[in-house]
Amino acid sequence: MVPKGRFSFTENSLRATVSHSSSSSSLTPFLLINNNSYRKMNKLSLFFTTTLLLPFLPTHAQIDFNEMQYSPQQTVFKLNAPKQPRLSLYKSGQGDTRFKRIKMKSAGKDVWTCTVKGDLKGDFYTFNIGKGESPGVFAKAVGRCGKRGAVIDLKDTNPTGWASDHRLETKSMADLVIYELHYRDFSIDPSSGLVNKGKFLCLTEDRAIDHLKELGINAVHVLPSFDFASVDENKPDVPQYNWGYDPLNYNVPEGSYSYDAGNPTRRIFEFKSMVEKLHHNGIRVILDVVYNHTFDLDNSNFNRTYPGAYYRYTADGKPSNGSGCGNETASEKPLMREFMLESMAYWAQEYHIDGFRVDLMGVHDIETMNLIRKRLTDIDPNIFIYGEGWSAGQCALPTDKLAVKANMKEMPGIAAFCDDMRDALRGPFSDDHKGAFLAGIPGSEESIKAGIAGMVQHPQVDYSKVNYSKEPWALEPTQMISYVSCHDDMCLTDRLRAEMPGIETDELIRLDKIAQSVVFLSQGVPFMLCGEEMLRTKHGVHNSFNSPDSINQLDWNNLKRYPKLYSFYCDLTRFRREHPAFRMGSADEVRKHLEFLPSKDCMVTFMLKDHAGGDEWNNIIVCINAGEQDQLIDIPEGKWYVCGDLDAIDTYRSDIFVGHTLRMDGRSIKILHD
Repeated sequence: MVPKGRFSFTENSLRATVSHSSSSSSLTPFLLINNNSYRKMNKLSLFFTTTLLLPFLPTHAQIDFNEMQYSPQQTVFKLNAPKQPRLSLYKSGQGDTRFKRIKMKSAGKDVWTCTVKGDLKGDFYTFNIGKGESPGVFAKAVGRCGKRGAVIDLKDTNPTGWASDHRLETKSMADLVIYELHYRDFSIDPSSGLVNKGKFLCLTEDRAIDHLKELGINAVHVLPSFDFASVDENKPDVPQYNWGYDPLNYNVPEGSYSYDAGNPTRRIFEFKSMVEKLHHNGIRVILDVVYNHTFDLDNSNFNRTYPGAYYRYTADGKPSNGSGCGNETASEKPLMREFMLESMAYWAQEYHIDGFRVDLMGVHDIETMNLIRKRLTDIDPNIFIYGEGWSAGQCALPTDKLAVKANMKEMPGIAAFCDDMRDALRGPFSDDHKGAFLAGIPGSEESIKAGIAGMVQHPQVDYSKVNYSKEPWALEPTQMISYVSCHDDMCLTDRLRAEMPGIETDELIRLDKIAQSVVFLSQGVPFMLCGEEMLRTKHGVHNSFNSPDSINQLDWNNLKRYPKLYSFYCDLTRFRREHPAFRMGSADEVRKHLEFLPSKDCMVTFMLKDHAGGDEWNNIIVCINAGEQDQLIDIPEGKWYVCGDLDAIDTYRSDIFVGHTLRMDGRSIKILHD
């Protein structure tokens, strides 16, 4: 994610920081300064820091964040706060319509309650401890622009068939094919043929569903869908664009993606309708969650409710900035930890979410991520968790405590994006104009081999030559997300154009196909950016988080302009689905059945042997030549059936090759089986 305020940091600039920890600082669980530093502080600093941190020194945390409990007879409000809050009740989500103000009563240490008799459904509320009004930290419904919580009955938000809706069972996470999309990107252009443009409901339309199913997608990763701050919901007719990495209310669907942001139940109903429709068609819903920072620090719901309890600070009392957005949350502190646990559990249970993509997961601590894994497994072991195994700045917590790639072995059941293979294919994140494997530049082969093996230990991979990770970081291949592009950074075609100026479209398409062949024929979990199947362009914009529709929208006419490209993407997903050899779920299987064959520069050749993964085919060979020159490679002697190249991949092709020396055209792939 690269929202506003994150321009000065890149993944590459942080790798030296997050890959190896040299810190020997000893941290108490909730005090972010070591003992020596503490003794050296002057009296003023000591007073400031102690005052700031006192509220969360106790290990007490609220049992739950059920801040509003509605019934027709009464509504119970509860808030975790360091001082007595006042509850205000309003008749509308905006404006001066307050009709009651109540001092809440103590119900234990830092817990306050208030019971209001009568039916408050349709009314709105705020809390105030003297820091300004807020809907609390865990509002489940809000009015327009998210400033006031809404009193609703969640049963009123359920579509007709919601009781029978359920998350989809997943035999292995390697079976997933993840498609990352932004509602507006996907639907807003007239060429989409979609009616519900920029809305949750666009994914309920047959046109959208048919496209996803034909493409072979079984999991949609939607960009942040919670209530975010940057879009003015009072102006629904004014084109506004943002990715949504600016959290406001974490547990409420975003109002601008609904047809009526002012109706608290409607946005929830529409989101659930989308989930239900996708589930009915065999497509999982993965939610992008952004717990690592908030849009604002001083005026955030967190700090207006319990100042200091949710954020990390440096030893001198300043906000830490591991997010690159001016603040970072402190997942190791009791309230923030419990908040994350309950929030993700709430989305899983109330909205039937199938998985979570954790933004800047490397800002969070390992223990919290493991607790999240356990909590969600208790709900449903089919829930998938993956995230960015890095931060966007220096965190005020030692690296060995953080959920970065280097520590993934400490987080079984959680996956991370493989930027090692991504940048080996297309070039470094830090330099848009520097190419790598796809540009025919040697030196990235070992990084690609590591990705093909799912970033697990493999005896034929020399990890000293892998670009970022000098050792395998995955326990199992399902801990690795293989990808070459996502919403961050340039999309694939723009990146290739930047590093190879003047490249012809036909050659661009060839390289596009090679890149995605590596992604989808690797072990691990394949992931693609929406629109890549249409030769998507963002016109060279690197960080399009608030760019207009003209930059971000998909041109669906490209499906007709480049039909062979689209067919190839469909071939890849179908071929992977038909052959479990590419979906091995364990590292032992990978080591046993995956063999790399000798190759030259800008080439990678591997064989999946002995019915890998229970495949009906005995041996499968995949040859990839990203160089411009034709090459000869040696393969085991025998009769081989050619089932794939850049023209098409088809299990039932019957082209025959006999021998052991195979000619590979420049910039080509070949898939064979015996």
